[in-house]
Amino acid sequence: MQAAKGDTSNPRFAYDRGVLEITMPSPEHELANYALARIFETIAEELDIDYTNLGATTFDREDLEKALEPDACFYVEQADLMRDKQRLAPLTDPPPELVIEVDVSSSSLNKLPIYASLGVREIWRWRQSGVAIMRLEDAGYHEQNASTVLPGVTTEQLTSLLQASRRMKRKDWRQEVRAVAQTLKN
Repeated sequence: MQAAKGDTSNPRFAYDRGVLEITMPSPEHELANYALARIFETIAEELDIDYTNLGATTFDREDLEKALEPDACFYVEQADLMRDKQRLAPLTDPPPELVIEVDVSSSSLNKLPIYASLGVREIWRWRQSGVAIMRLEDAGYHEQNASTVLPGVTTEQLTSLLQASRRMKRKDWRQEVRAVAQTLKN
């Protein structure tokens, strides 16, 4: 089992009306997830935007027969409400404003309709080709050039910063992220 699992974190689950998908995050997946989450946190802090990070919390809507665990999720407008949540109440608690999804391999389960049914406003989705910012409109996701959760942040900036995270020392990379945030202040 350990050989099959490899050196990865816990499995992630997604469920949609009878179909269960279990994925084991790879180091490539976790590095991209970590970088995107740090980009969000660093820029939010530099722009004095409060947030609550609920990580890979399970969102389970039994009434819809849908559940999943994002790679990372953030509350911004509802940060105060969600800051001390010990358990989610799926029918009354709001969905996160931002979800990070890292797609290293092709998934058999399309998670976008699940996120849409939960009402997640924005997704930062990483694939080999780069980062896409996807906004919920009319019950579906549409690619946008810039984030509304972190105003001014573009797909180009996210992709560039994510690529830089793979070649730069951590301290230098964080300074680069802060420098991008400073350009957004002006």
